[in-house]
Amino acid sequence: MIAILTEKPSVGRDIARVLGVTNKKDGYLEGNGYMITWAYGHLVGLAYPEDYGINRFEINNLPIIPKEFVLTPRRSAKGVQTDSGAVKQLKVIDKVFSQCKSIIVATDAGREGELIFRFIYEYLKCKKPFQRLWISSLTDSAIKDGFNNLVDGSAFDSLYLAAKARSISDWLIGINASRALCKMTGEWNNSLGRVQTPTLAMICNRYMEHKTFISQPYFQPEIKITIGDKMYALTGTQKYENEQEANTVYKRLTQCPTTKLSKVETKEVVQNPPLLHDLTSLQKEANVKFGFSAEKTLNIAQKLYEGKLISYPRTGSRYIPEDVFLQIPSLMAGLIANPLYASVVGQLSKSKLNRQSVNDKKITDHHALLITGNIPDKLKEDEEKVYSLITGRMLEAFSKACKKDVTEYSFICDELEFGLKGSQVKQMGWRGVLNEDMDEDSHLLPLLQEGEYFNVDSYNLLQKSTKPKPLYTEASLLSAMETAGKEIEDEEKRKAMKECGIGTPATRAAIIETLFSREYILRLKKTIIPTKRGLDLYKSLRTLNIADVEMTGAWESAMAKIEKDPEFYHSFISGILVFTEQTTKEILEVLSINKADFETPYICPKCKLGKISFYSQSIKCNNSKCRFTMSRKICGKVLNEKQLTELFKNGESPVIKGFKSKKGNSFDASIFIDETGKPTFKFIPKEKANKK
Repeated sequence: MIAILTEKPSVGRDIARVLGVTNKKDGYLEGNGYMITWAYGHLVGLAYPEDYGINRFEINNLPIIPKEFVLTPRRSAKGVQTDSGAVKQLKVIDKVFSQCKSIIVATDAGREGELIFRFIYEYLKCKKPFQRLWISSLTDSAIKDGFNNLVDGSAFDSLYLAAKARSISDWLIGINASRALCKMTGEWNNSLGRVQTPTLAMICNRYMEHKTFISQPYFQPEIKITIGDKMYALTGTQKYENEQEANTVYKRLTQCPTTKLSKVETKEVVQNPPLLHDLTSLQKEANVKFGFSAEKTLNIAQKLYEGKLISYPRTGSRYIPEDVFLQIPSLMAGLIANPLYASVVGQLSKSKLNRQSVNDKKITDHHALLITGNIPDKLKEDEEKVYSLITGRMLEAFSKACKKDVTEYSFICDELEFGLKGSQVKQMGWRGVLNEDMDEDSHLLPLLQEGEYFNVDSYNLLQKSTKPKPLYTEASLLSAMETAGKEIEDEEKRKAMKECGIGTPATRAAIIETLFSREYILRLKKTIIPTKRGLDLYKSLRTLNIADVEMTGAWESAMAKIEKDPEFYHSFISGILVFTEQTTKEILEVLSINKADFETPYICPKCKLGKISFYSQSIKCNNSKCRFTMSRKICGKVLNEKQLTELFKNGESPVIKGFKSKKGNSFDASIFIDETGKPTFKFIPKEKANKK
């Protein structure tokens, strides 16, 4: 028998159907010489500090650096107990592996998919030989081709080392930095991370730039002329920061009744089609067009992939290899019945396809996103939107370039230069696929000759002002993560910076969602801004290495280097160990200085020795031997400074209105701390309440 391990049951069932495996068992499928089981994602991970016997409350234990990392079954959703479902499935996998002579690895073909299998393999102490199934879609033909071209598992050792390096570095930095932060602030819903913290730093830095930006006024002259039966506004090329100087120029300008066309320049502009989508570019477009979060787009794309409608979504490549390019005509032919694309497909079938997105050397783990030959029967509205983005981009990418003649006119009026630009499309090319609006200035101007004079109809002095860099949207944040925070508009330069980005296409959505769940950031309409909590954290840590975007980008490059050179793994881990020690020390030192800002003069009601500190989400005693802590949010009500001050100064808070019971009923009460250190309600007697 041969064992097959997939990442999800649905993939296991797809492979079973193709291989003729029909006997259903508890946690696996059997038949035709195969036993197919699955992993439910990351069943095994690096053990928690408590698993090494380390108490999370002791600063003296930081930094936590295990001599040897131990693997353990996944914990439950709350992160306290071992996930019983994971333990049960691991027993099934162990049983399957033990009954088979070899293993076929069919987890997702990428860094994390490899890690899922290898961690299970190591945890079970399995020694069976294994081969790798490497496919980019779940269609029957792709699965059959994959099984005909299995690769020896050792060929992916370097991929595993890169994934392991990511896992260990995230553990070391995340665990130690987060626990140092929690210990010093007294808030346990805090976390720091190798990618999470630099991403927060980018958001906060942009927000602060925006908030402190001082707009500067400037002035531009404008004249209007009539050409034929249309009036055109000509804007001066010179800008004036001084209002007095601008007014002087304007008064002089109004004395000039005509303007001369001094120069006409026409050139052909060729706009090549956009490259195919990778995950990040898909997430950005879905955010701009539909307002989808990065996580939502990824989840929809994953569902489309599992439905055999698109290729593997967690890709970082926008190119396809030559052999896949040969399949494009047949993929397009499948769209001929769709009225949205029939005309475009018909035109493409008669012309030579654009090869800009075809490059064998630029393929990463997987090629760019494509639709498969399967035609969707019925999709939900959001699924249809994401599917249409992938379909539309595929048709655009293989279409001809858009060509247009761009004409620039220069006019002179009272020795001042004014400009006007127009264009005429000669070949719509890829821009005709979705019939979206053309660029600005895409209007046709009449043929004019240099030296012509035109009467000036009106004069104007435009007052404008400088603007700050816009706040991040989820789309622009993904771009910033992709290029390690560098402002890069040029697509070629952006591609060159990809190796220095922070996070990967597969992890960026989760990083952003973590910042939301920690209440470090929030959405304000379409923009992302930091909360007070996130901003306070940023202000405390912004000078530390853990918030350094470019350093994190360098680590991502290093992990990519491990995939090519496995010998680099040990030097990378050595560097992370040094960084972990330095960063933990920095956080403890910086926050110990800031810790006094939170302390109050009020004695702890539990130990009677320490003093109480007010944090943004919790109250804590500063006595390290005392475990007193309470949340500021009680029964749906967040206690303010005045209420907390009375509680700890006088032993009882004032009457607070608007608490919510478990049944949703509203009630009023004051609060006191009982002898065990728990906040307790004191209700108003009905007689007094009625009198009030």
